[in-house]
Amino acid sequence: MPKLLVCYKWVLNEQDIKIRPEDLSLDTSRAKGKISDFDRNAIEEASLIVEQQGGTVDALSYGTPAVKQSVKDALSRGPNRLLWIGDPQAEDADALVIANVLAAAIRKAGPYDLILCGEGSSDMFYQQTPARLAALLGLPCVTFVAKMTLEGDVLKATRKLGDCTEQVSVTGPAVVSVLSEINKPRIPSLKQVLGAAKKPSEEIAIGSLGLAADELQPRAVRKSAKGFLMNRKNIIFKESDAAANVAKLVASLAAEGLA
Repeated sequence: MPKLLVCYKWVLNEQDIKIRPEDLSLDTSRAKGKISDFDRNAIEEASLIVEQQGGTVDALSYGTPAVKQSVKDALSRGPNRLLWIGDPQAEDADALVIANVLAAAIRKAGPYDLILCGEGSSDMFYQQTPARLAALLGLPCVTFVAKMTLEGDVLKATRKLGDCTEQVSVTGPAVVSVLSEINKPRIPSLKQVLGAAKKPSEEIAIGSLGLAADELQPRAVRKSAKGFLMNRKNIIFKESDAAANVAKLVASLAAEGLA
């Protein structure tokens, strides 16, 4: 029976983030956390495989100490066990650091037959972590997966690449990153939410992973983040004749070089 691992990130819910109009800075003071969108698809796909074929699913997450808030939500979505690493420095981690930490934790907790990730996180969307993780673990990597099946140790996947698709197969273990169209993540039932409290979860201390200081030093440093504010002209055409309004609209767009 397969032993699967799914990696996910706990991020701020972008719907709760406000933009301060005076300087376009982000106000995250009231933003709640959530499992990153693509990662929900990865959790769902891993859970579906185990429900159909048997086996187990572990979940793994690296983030700030706030990642502890994700435990019940993640376990209610199907995984049998959760491993999490809470590190204050994760706030500034780039894809290199994230991959280094996840790889070290996987070496400690594994091995696994298949490792699933979302194609990118909802916040930074680096789209680098799965490939970096595979390289560190010396495993094949299959990205942009829109459909997949696992038959024994052979993974068959459909990759969506721009204006075409690609059919691939690989013998595991392997790292796979999935797109949002691969499935529809479940909404956990009350029974699943209550059952999550009985599943094991374990915090892994960052210091226990044997990583050197250089491996925890981000190469890409985010200096600031600003929102985009659209200034609308709010031009209203009030002619009684609809055709006249349309004509004025077209003229206005033409003057702006948009028609």
